[in-house]
Amino acid sequence: MHVSRRLMLLGAAALPLAARMSPPALAQDAVKPSAAPQVPPILFVHGNGDHAALWMTQLWRMESNGIPRERMMAVNFTDPLARTDNTVAQPNRSSTTQQRDELMSAIAELKRRTGAAKFALVANSRGGYAVRNAIKNGAAADVSHAVLCGVPNHGVYAWDDGLGSEFNGRGPFLRGLNDGDSEVTKGVAFLTLRSDGVDKYAQPDGRFVAKPGTPTGITSDGPALRGALNLVLGTVDHRETGFHPRAFREIFKFIAGREPDRIAVLPETTVTLSGLVTGTPGGVPTNRPFADASVEIYRVAPDSGERIGGAIYTIKTSADGRWGPARVEPTWPLEIVLTAAGSPTTHFYRAPFPRSSDLVHLRAARPLGAADAGAGAVLLMSRPRGYFGLPRDIVLFDGREPGDVKSGVPTDSVTTLRLPAGDIGRPMVAQFNQERLVARAWPAAGGHISVAELTD
Repeated sequence: MHVSRRLMLLGAAALPLAARMSPPALAQDAVKPSAAPQVPPILFVHGNGDHAALWMTQLWRMESNGIPRERMMAVNFTDPLARTDNTVAQPNRSSTTQQRDELMSAIAELKRRTGAAKFALVANSRGGYAVRNAIKNGAAADVSHAVLCGVPNHGVYAWDDGLGSEFNGRGPFLRGLNDGDSEVTKGVAFLTLRSDGVDKYAQPDGRFVAKPGTPTGITSDGPALRGALNLVLGTVDHRETGFHPRAFREIFKFIAGREPDRIAVLPETTVTLSGLVTGTPGGVPTNRPFADASVEIYRVAPDSGERIGGAIYTIKTSADGRWGPARVEPTWPLEIVLTAAGSPTTHFYRAPFPRSSDLVHLRAARPLGAADAGAGAVLLMSRPRGYFGLPRDIVLFDGREPGDVKSGVPTDSVTTLRLPAGDIGRPMVAQFNQERLVARAWPAAGGHISVAELTD
């Protein structure tokens, strides 16, 4: 092994750019880089309200196919949630121009770090707007490939009202991006990936944007672009267009010009984890660092979720919100405990991490509310990289199919389980297809909440 450095832009506006890069991470186990020198550096761009951590599994797959960590970055937009009206400022939300400018800074930093002349950009959802905006307004000379995954390129709806929304296909922002005979920029190879009818943001009916029965003017073809290579992945949901193994195959093949050697993640012998703690001021998800948060990591038993020994890592974050590095084994299920002022103490139960990552970002779970009153314990089952689809998927929480997950088009990424006080301390099994996690119930009265966070 050799020591290398993972590049990851944190995007905190208050920090100098050099300070926004991740600290050194343990190098990956050697992977034969079959044709890797021909692959340009890759910058991954997340979507609305999300963060860079969603790209973790695709980065692992890239590494497992010989792409060096130091030739990849994942943007962490400071304020990832879009404004209601793009022209009107809102606290902790961003405009299309702010997103574009942050992405341009990330491109410049990756160029400085790698010395490469051209880069590939891979984006999911709203992140594709920033990619297209940057390419159209100055970055085209730096970009070789642009992969747009589930990006609502023609809007989530196309209506005469609400024209200030960047998601309105008739609004000035998208009309500007889509103007002309071709909807792509000359000199850049474009690929769009879309769902075959189950992307909740590419639906003909407005029920997913609070207007049931109102035609949106958008179909499942909405993410396609004139002039791009447009592929349909099948019944993948909105997030899976970027984070599913099927999506990885097409992303890799388009950029590398060959099929990947493997789809499964190749484990490392030793794993080092680190990340960023962020907050949700006023209920708005941001990627701004959260200081004075406590992070503890425990190894847990795979069949019971019970802690094995004491904490293997503890820290209190400083102004940069960073935690880590923590060294773990690639076979250990983990409990990561986050204690942050103004939020419930959150117990994240995670499957073993097969490879190192500095993108293990943490946001405290949502506050305990009126619906939780009287519950002895509250547990969440969370799928950050996709939605629960019934009957498409097997979704079981404590041995039952959740009642708060809707059937049909997948729209729910979190399900809630409320238990009586007598169940505190009992192990709860979260099953999603072939991934199985065991979480433990903690007392809600003490301000605790458990999250079984899925990897797939």
